[in-house]
Amino acid sequence: MSLYSIPVTTAKGEQTSLETYRGKALLIVNLASKCGYTPQYAGLQKLYEQYKDQGLAILGFPCNDFGAQEAGTMEEIQAFCSLNYGVTFDLFEKVTILGEDKHPLYVWLTEAAEPQSDVRWNFEKFLISRNGEVTGRFGSGVTPESDELVQAITQVLSQ
Repeated sequence: MSLYSIPVTTAKGEQTSLETYRGKALLIVNLASKCGYTPQYAGLQKLYEQYKDQGLAILGFPCNDFGAQEAGTMEEIQAFCSLNYGVTFDLFEKVTILGEDKHPLYVWLTEAAEPQSDVRWNFEKFLISRNGEVTGRFGSGVTPESDELVQAITQVLSQ
């Protein structure tokens, strides 16, 4: 299965795939509004603003799997992101990323990335190259502003 053929649902409830992102570098992040890492929304938005014209898309997937820290509806999540962090990067419908109901995107990501393992917490980040390959996996503690992540993004964008 190709990354681009995986079905996803936009925050507005529209069925689509990631095909529209072909040729872009992607940073895919599982999000939560009531997490100690929630302030990373601000850094993700800054990254998006800084690199979107060079081909970076940030895809946010709210998830309630870790400590029930994303219990809201999509409308509540979107309002929270917009009002508190000015988020303009793409948000998608809330997904399950652990267990039997794991979303196909997270099945693909956790099998394609190193290490091959379940996501451990909110705000884990997967960096995808322009040709649809996972080039990096960054734990929750790696902030959007970190040199490690910024260097990986700039390297992927230069390819």
